Amino acid sequence: MALNEQLNKFKLQQERCQTKLSSIAAYQSSVLKPKMTPEFQPINAPSAPVKSLQPIKFSNDTERLQRINSIRKSHPGSQIKLVIELLHKTRQAFTAEQINEATYVDIAGNKDVFQRLKQNAKVFFDGNCFSYKPKHVLKGGDELLEMIRKYTDGLDVAEVIDAYPSVLDDLQAMKESGDILWLSGTDSQEGVVYYNDSRSNIMLDKDLKDQYNEVQLPRDMLDIEKELHKAGEKALTDAAKRREQALIHAAQRKPKAKKKPRGLTSRSKITNSHLPHLFANMET
Repeated sequence: MALNEQLNKFKLQQERCQTKLSSIAAYQSSVLKPKMTPEFQPINAPSAPVKSLQPIKFSNDTERLQRINSIRKSHPGSQIKLVIELLHKTRQAFTAEQINEATYVDIAGNKDVFQRLKQNAKVFFDGNCFSYKPKHVLKGGDELLEMIRKYTDGLDVAEVIDAYPSVLDDLQAMKESGDILWLSGTDSQEGVVYYNDSRSNIMLDKDLKDQYNEVQLPRDMLDIEKELHKAGEKALTDAAKRREQALIHAAQRKPKAKKKPRGLTSRSKITNSHLPHLFANMET
């Protein structure tokens, strides 16, 4: 009997210990584990897989932003050049906002550029839009040819090169058709054009052409001036005086003095220092 009682007490004691341990484990788990709420879910929860963090994306327009910054910090003259090139190329009217979109030149935000652009001789401003202003306003080849006809002494191509975009193409077509004569090699970089009047196309006899070509012209400027004086024309040059001045100028030139050869100095480098016996007598 005593043995059975002791065994029962031991079992009861084991059950109490097991219950105590279970309660302790339950308490610890409730303290350490965060409460699950609809608004919050831990990252490592199995029901909600962790999403990979997206890298921070910087603007892919960095090059454009750098160009905008470079243009707006540049000299006002450089900004005006960009605007005039746009107006010249398109031959359209642009508002300040449209120019900003096309060239990144902020006219509305830069008073200096705005004032200079309004006063530029190549720009027309109507109070709202900017447009290109050529020296001569021509609408096409017909008006261009009529203008060339009026310039009997020739029209400098540079005067009308910006009248409209296809000026050079129209001039080339007129030259090929024989309507104009386009001479280059003059003081003008673009050349001079003349109206080719068909009434001046006169047929000459071969004998007259041969006689003209056989005329020998003097080669020396003194002889050319004498012939002009004989014909009653005044020469614009004076070859005799020019040659006399050239001779005087040549005589006044002083010949450059020849430099004397330098002797041995303390700075001279003796390359035969490995032969001291050759210079023994020189020291004495």
